Amino acid sequence: MTAGEHATDPSARHRLPYDVSPRRYELRLAPDVDAGTFDGEVRIEAHAERPVQRIVLHALDLTVTAARVVTSGSEALDAETAPDPDHADRVVLELPQPVEAGDLRIDMSFRGSFSEQLCGLYRSTWVDDAGRSRALALTQFEATDARRAFPCFDEPDRKASFAVTVDVPAGMDAVSNGPEVSRQDLGGGRTRVRFAETIPMSTYLVALVVGPIECSDPVDVDGVPVRVVHVPGRAGLTSFALEVAAHALRYYAEWFGLPYPGEKLDLVAVPDFAFGAMENLGCVVFRETTLLVDPGRSSRLELERVADVVSHEIAHMWFGDLVTMKWWNGIWLNEAFATLMELFGVDHFRADWERWVSFGSERDAAMATDALHTTRPVEYPVGPPEEAQGMFDVLTYQKGGGVLRMLERYLGEDRFRAGIRRYLADHRLSNTDTADLWDAIEAATGEPVRRIMDSWILHGGFPLVSVSRRDDELTLHQEPFSYATARGESAIGHRWSVPILLRSLDGAGTTASRVLLEEDAVTVPAPGPGAAVVNAGGSGFYRVRYDDDSRRRLLGALDQLDTLERYNLVSDTWAAVVAGRVGLDGFLEVAEALRGEDQPELWRPVTGALGFFDHVAGDGDRPVVAGYARALLADTVEALGWDRRSGDPERIATLRADLLRALGTVGADPEVRRTAMARHAAFLAGDDTALDPDLAPAVAAVVARAGGPAEFDAFLARHRKPATPQEGVRYLMALAGFEDPALGERAYAVATTEARTQDGPFLLQLLLSSRAHGPATWTRLAADWESLVGRFPPNVFTRMLEGVKLLCRDPGLVDEVGRFVAAHPLPTGQRTVEQSLERQRVNLALAGRLDGALVPALSAGADRLAPGAGSA
Repeated sequence: MTAGEHATDPSARHRLPYDVSPRRYELRLAPDVDAGTFDGEVRIEAHAERPVQRIVLHALDLTVTAARVVTSGSEALDAETAPDPDHADRVVLELPQPVEAGDLRIDMSFRGSFSEQLCGLYRSTWVDDAGRSRALALTQFEATDARRAFPCFDEPDRKASFAVTVDVPAGMDAVSNGPEVSRQDLGGGRTRVRFAETIPMSTYLVALVVGPIECSDPVDVDGVPVRVVHVPGRAGLTSFALEVAAHALRYYAEWFGLPYPGEKLDLVAVPDFAFGAMENLGCVVFRETTLLVDPGRSSRLELERVADVVSHEIAHMWFGDLVTMKWWNGIWLNEAFATLMELFGVDHFRADWERWVSFGSERDAAMATDALHTTRPVEYPVGPPEEAQGMFDVLTYQKGGGVLRMLERYLGEDRFRAGIRRYLADHRLSNTDTADLWDAIEAATGEPVRRIMDSWILHGGFPLVSVSRRDDELTLHQEPFSYATARGESAIGHRWSVPILLRSLDGAGTTASRVLLEEDAVTVPAPGPGAAVVNAGGSGFYRVRYDDDSRRRLLGALDQLDTLERYNLVSDTWAAVVAGRVGLDGFLEVAEALRGEDQPELWRPVTGALGFFDHVAGDGDRPVVAGYARALLADTVEALGWDRRSGDPERIATLRADLLRALGTVGADPEVRRTAMARHAAFLAGDDTALDPDLAPAVAAVVARAGGPAEFDAFLARHRKPATPQEGVRYLMALAGFEDPALGERAYAVATTEARTQDGPFLLQLLLSSRAHGPATWTRLAADWESLVGRFPPNVFTRMLEGVKLLCRDPGLVDEVGRFVAAHPLPTGQRTVEQSLERQRVNLALAGRLDGALVPALSAGADRLAPGAGSA
C-alpha cells in the first residue's frame, strides 16, 4: 500500500504496518480439550522492507511467554512484548537494536484458553450413543479470529504458507489443511502429528480439528484424496457428500481451467458451528446438517442443501483461497461468486432439480431486502474488520450471485468463463480488488463490464423497468423500486446499467435480443409481433411492470413462458402489492391463473401471501382466509395426492409438500390435518413407510398447527434423539408451530437453555414470527437480552431479530421494538437489524391497506373458484 493509498483508505488505521511481511509459518499447537486450554509455538519467516526495531502482530486473549527475532545473519535478539495501547488485539515486539532490511525470523511461545463463542479455537460437545458427553476442539478463524489462537499477521493480504503441527491428546486424532506427513509418540498416549506445508494463503483459512474423530475411506478424484471426517456413529451418513464432492472437484477444475490447489480435501462435520460451513483450504468445516445426510430419510430439499453447501465451499478453493481479496470490503465477491458456482455445479450434478429455477425464490429474498431504504451497496468501504461481518447476508450471497448470473446470461457462458479463467490465471496465489475481476472479463469480452457492474455493486437497490408498447416499438423506462417513501436518507441508487434480454411469444418464442438500458428510458424495436417478454429467461435482478395490454397477453400465454419468466410475473406482482402499486385483486388474478401449475417455486409467492393474510387478519376473518386457501389449493392437492407416484418428476414431491403444508396450516383443511396426524403417529410408532421423506417437514408443520402438549412432547423427544442431523433440527424448529401459549413458552425455554447455540436463535426467530407467540416472545426476549448476548454467537443475532418483521399487527409494539433496538445496538450487523425494522413498518402499512379489503377480495375470489363458477 502506497502512502497515498494509506491516506485515503478507511481501513488504513486498522491494518498492521507494512514494514514486515510474513512468508512462512511453522505453527505447533498443544490443545487440552478437557481443560479448554492450549499452548503453542510459532516460527514466522518474514521479510523486513526497511530497518525495524519494533514489530507489530495480532494476538488476542493470548499470553506471550517468550519472543525473539533471528536476523538473516543468525543473530538472535530477545524481544520485549507489550500490548498495543491503541489496539487490544495486537502485540508489540520491542527489540534491543534495529534489524536491517531483509529476511528475518520471529519465534514466539504462547498460551491461551478456548473461546467461549464459536470462533477462534473452541470446543464442540455432544452426547454419544452410549450417553457419554464427548468433546473436540476446532478452529473457526474468518474473519479475524486466527489471532485468538496464535500470534500472526491476521489480514487477508498477508499470505504465507503454513506448516502445522499439533500435539494430540490420548484417544484423539487431528486433521488440518495439509495431509499428515509424520507422527511422533510423546508418551502418555499423546502424539505429535505434523502436516504438510500449504500453498501461500491467508490466516483466516488455517484449520485444525482435534478430537475423537473418524474418517471415511478416501475417494480418489483425479489424484486428490477426498474424505468425510465426523464424530463416531455418523459413518453411514457420508456417501452423499462424497458423491457431491467428487463431482464438484472435477467440474470446477475443468470450468476454471486450473487444477485443485490443495493436496487433499477433508470435509469435516462438527456438532457446533456458527456458519453453514467454512472454506479452509483442504480442511473444510461444516455443521453436521450441511454435510451428513441419509438420502433414504431426507427430503429432496435437504439433499439439495447439502449439495449446495458442499459445492459452494469447494468452489472457494479457487475463488477465495487460491485468489483472495485484499481487504474485507471484497469478501462479498468471494461469497457471491461461490454462490454462482454452487448453482452451476449443482445444476450440472442434478439437472432434474432445476437449481436455477429454485434460485429465483432465493434471489427474490434479496430483492425484498434491496427494496428497503436501509439496504446497502453490495460492496462498501470497510474500516475495522468487524464491519465486514455485516456482509455475510442475503445481499452478498443472493444479490451478489444474482447480478453475476445476470451478467453471465447477458454476455454468454463461454465469454463469461473466459474472463473468469483469465482472472484466476493472472492472480493465482495473490490478492485482488473487485475491479480486477471486471477488467479481466472486459478484456475477454470487449463489453463495458466495469461500468455495468459498478452500477449494481457500488449502489444499493435495483430498478423497476416499465414496459409500454406502441406498434412495433417498445419503450423501456427505469426508476428505483422501493416499498415505501424514505423516512430519511435512502441507500437505494437512482440509475443502473441494466442488461436486458427481450424475446417475443411468436412461434417457439426462442429469439432473444440484448438491450443495455443506461438512461432513464430507451425505445427499441419490439422483438417480434407476439407479446414481448422483458427479462427473457428470468435472470435479471430487476422487477418489470407491463402495461395492462401486455400483462393480459402474458397471463393468457403462461404455457409459452419459461418457468423463471412465469415466476417473475407472480413475484413482481406481489412485490407491487407490498409497495402499494397494485391492488390485491391484481395479485389474486395472477394467483388463480396458476391452478394446475406443477412448478413449486411459482406457488411460493402465493403461499407466502396466504400466510401473511392469515397472520394479519382479525380472529373473525381468519376463516375467510382459510376458505380462500382451500378454494385455491384443494384441487391441485387432490390431483397430487399424498404419495409419490412412478414417473413423477423430481420436483413434484416438493410441490406436494409445499401445498399440503399451506392447505393444512393456513387452509385449516380438516382432512389434511387428520391424515397428517395419522401418518405422523404411524411414523413415530416405527412405520417408516407412513411418511415420505419429502413430506416430513410439511407434515411436522401441519401436526404442530393442529396438535397439543402430547405432540409437542413427541417432537421434543425426537429432536433429542433424531435419526439424522436434519431430523433433529426439523423437530426443533417445528416447536414454534404449536399455537397453545403454554407451548410457546416451553419452546422459548428450549431455545434459550437446551438447543445448541447455533440453533436456538433460529427457533426464537420463528417464535417472533408467529401470530400466536410473537408478542409474548418479544417480551421474554427483551427481558432476557443480556443473558442471550452472553449465550449466543454474535453473528446469529441479526438472523434472530429477522423475526420482528412480522410483529406488525400492533403499531405500539412496532414502536416499542424500534426503541429497544436503538437502545441495544449490536456490535456487528446493525444495518441488517435496521432492515428488519424497516420491513416491519412496511408490513404494518400493508396490513393497514388490507384491513377492510381482505375479506371482500378473498370472498369474491372463493366464489370465482367455486365449482361451476363462470359456467352459465
